[in-house]
Amino acid sequence: MKKLLFLGLSAAFILAGCADTEEQETETQTDIESVEEEAGHDEMMDMDHDGDIPEGLQEAENPRYPVGSNVIITADHMPGMEGAEATIAGAFDTVIYEVSYTPTDGGERVLDHKWVIHEDLEDGADVAEAGDEVVLEADHMDGMHGATAFVEEAIHGTVYAVDFDSTIDGERITNHMWMTEDELEEVE
Repeated sequence: MKKLLFLGLSAAFILAGCADTEEQETETQTDIESVEEEAGHDEMMDMDHDGDIPEGLQEAENPRYPVGSNVIITADHMPGMEGAEATIAGAFDTVIYEVSYTPTDGGERVLDHKWVIHEDLEDGADVAEAGDEVVLEADHMDGMHGATAFVEEAIHGTVYAVDFDSTIDGERITNHMWMTEDELEEVE
């Protein structure tokens, strides 16, 4: 009888320990998701949501997505963007760059930032190619303006500014700069 009581109590303690472990794992996963969500919101806070489209850009003559048309965003430059329905606010023909740079405010190095355009470079800059160093005039993100950047990719084509509501919190983002044609789809 004592053995049965001992085995019963041992089993109860083991099961209680398992339940605590599962509860702790659930709490840990919730904490991780919360930190990831906060990090995503911090990243969004670093972006200039309501940008001013630079003056003097060459309007696209025959863009795939004309100004005023609705599209679906397929890119995830920032949380809350992918899958959002957007309105084209501007379409311009230019050179589009993917760049890596160290922010001027001491932040961590930004790798493969999509996108800046030729007009976002220091005044008088030559058209750059992959592998070139450029100085950024854009201020899409904290610490971007004045940073020296390495050009990862250069594309001649049409770039778009878009307005959309975040899929995370519904925040309205206007003139998000920049999207390329392959990051957008027609609304079906």
